[in-house]
Amino acid sequence: METNVAGINALEIKNLTKRYGDFCLDHISLTLPEGCIIGLIGENGAGKSTTIRLIMDAIKRDEGEIKVLGKDNGCNFKELKEEIGVVLDETGFPDTVTVKELNRIMRAIYQNWEEETWYGYIERFRLPREKECREYSRGMKMKLAIAVALSHGARLLILDEATSGLDPVVRDEILQIFLEFTRQPDHSILISSHIVSDLEKLCDYIAFLRRGKLVFLREKDRLLEEYGILRCSKAQADELDRTAVVGRKDNPYGAELLVQWNRLPFGLPSGRKAERATIEEIMLFMGKESDVR
Repeated sequence: METNVAGINALEIKNLTKRYGDFCLDHISLTLPEGCIIGLIGENGAGKSTTIRLIMDAIKRDEGEIKVLGKDNGCNFKELKEEIGVVLDETGFPDTVTVKELNRIMRAIYQNWEEETWYGYIERFRLPREKECREYSRGMKMKLAIAVALSHGARLLILDEATSGLDPVVRDEILQIFLEFTRQPDHSILISSHIVSDLEKLCDYIAFLRRGKLVFLREKDRLLEEYGILRCSKAQADELDRTAVVGRKDNPYGAELLVQWNRLPFGLPSGRKAERATIEEIMLFMGKESDVR
């Protein structure tokens, strides 16, 4: 992906490497332009959370470069965090804290804490002000974490499984909040999620990690235009140009293929139609390949 020539990139990662025993995040490179949303997808253990922890300087990289909002994240990250809103799968708030007490805590942590914005989100999310955090549902805790992330003037949101475990109504509400955030041209989001359909609605770019390697980083719309799902007989599948077939699953009734449209020079087997592939289908087919491409 090319550098954002109109301004600085929200995030630049070059040859990022981290080794943990038998796992290696292996020379990952990606760029997030300002004003855009990039989604990290991949199976458990693919390296998504490790990548986020490295960006947040929670662990140290073995090799590579990380620039956040134009600055090396290893240099004075305390200042950088003022412009980063973080939402993790586990919110980590003390059980006994209330909305009012959390406001006081965050006011002491962030120089640019916006109390009016904070209470605006509390009202919008219909969060009870007097209840302690332990009385909140998972969805309410996640809304509380998002309210914190959005109430100190952040330009970059980093979200690790921020919508997992939430019911569809709450997820849809939160996705709308994220879309509103990036209406500001200098606001950007990096989000990882196992709910790939959420990322398909939300993201401009998709990065697929598998076993610590970056399989692809593509514009979402181009990715969806490029691939299709073809269902046909095994014999018909065998006759197709193999360069057009990215992944294949055989079943008792025939074959299901992930194909690239532009590599089907002679069209599809007679009487067969290919459907548009979803991001999740692309990930599942590519994840079954023996070698990372």
